[in-house]
Amino acid sequence: MKLFIASDIHGSMHWCGKMLDAFKKENADKLVLLGDILYHGPRNDLPDGYDPKAVIDALNPLADKIICVRGNCDTEVDQMVLSFPVLTKTAVIYDGKLTIYLNHGHDRDILENSLPNGSVLLCGHTHVPTAKNCGTHWYLNPGSVSIPKEDSDHSYLIYEDSTFIWKNLDGETYNTLELNG
Repeated sequence: MKLFIASDIHGSMHWCGKMLDAFKKENADKLVLLGDILYHGPRNDLPDGYDPKAVIDALNPLADKIICVRGNCDTEVDQMVLSFPVLTKTAVIYDGKLTIYLNHGHDRDILENSLPNGSVLLCGHTHVPTAKNCGTHWYLNPGSVSIPKEDSDHSYLIYEDSTFIWKNLDGETYNTLELNG
């Protein structure tokens, strides 16, 4: 199973379009979205190409390929216009090797203290790509599609065969983490 993992689109069709181009090139089985899909949020400037309606139109045809968790900027009204579930706070993916927990990250403490040994916690929210060994589990963040912070790239994460690969939206790899599932 190949996963394309992204977070924090924040309504930018410009960056969502680049993300979807990368998704097609990667030929991943699933598009995992870690929240903050349509709204830019009160702490962020408007991202390039802010057009939530266009993001809706771009993502809805892929509904059967999308796994999504709720971000702090996602609301019930977003669920009314999106064709895939966006209000679940947490989700779990098991590929036969690793157990991967999904959460946006603004409330990751609901999971952090109860994760089983050897698992992975994927979160967005900070807009900063991260790989941190927390002792019992790994905390990973793909960074942000539209509003990267701390001089990071517009980025995403690929997961396949117990390996996580961080890439910028041009598809260039800048970090790799191989875990023994």
